[in-house]
Amino acid sequence: MTVPPPPREVSRAFDALPAPIGKRLLQVRALIFATAAAHDEVGRLTETLKWGEPAYLTDETGSGSTIRLGRVKDSEHPAILFNCKTTLVDTFRERFPDQFEYRQTRALLLSVAGALPKQELTVCLSLALTYHLDRRRKR
Repeated sequence: MTVPPPPREVSRAFDALPAPIGKRLLQVRALIFATAAAHDEVGRLTETLKWGEPAYLTDETGSGSTIRLGRVKDSEHPAILFNCKTTLVDTFRERFPDQFEYRQTRALLLSVAGALPKQELTVCLSLALTYHLDRRRKR
């Protein structure tokens, strides 16, 4: 699976980040596309800016919750941000209590150094990209 080039405004948002943070979040971006491609029900992702940060939406199918990439105010860590009205971050915290640092119900923080924890992140991204499917199935 090849990752599509980001739209110009998204590319600018990545470029505006400090280099180590931008580089790490571009790795996460590639993982988001790879994870979405592994789930037929997710469909094509919409890549845009939300609050000036790269955001990934499942507009085509409505299967998931928006994933944003950026930073949280009081941190120099790259952050994957989720809708705080979802149970996603609580679920990640339950599954991976020691793997990531978390901010309330909103963000999962990553270190800029070392290997990206791809296996754990793929689980988290899968849960976000299929969040509404899982909820529809439970109804």
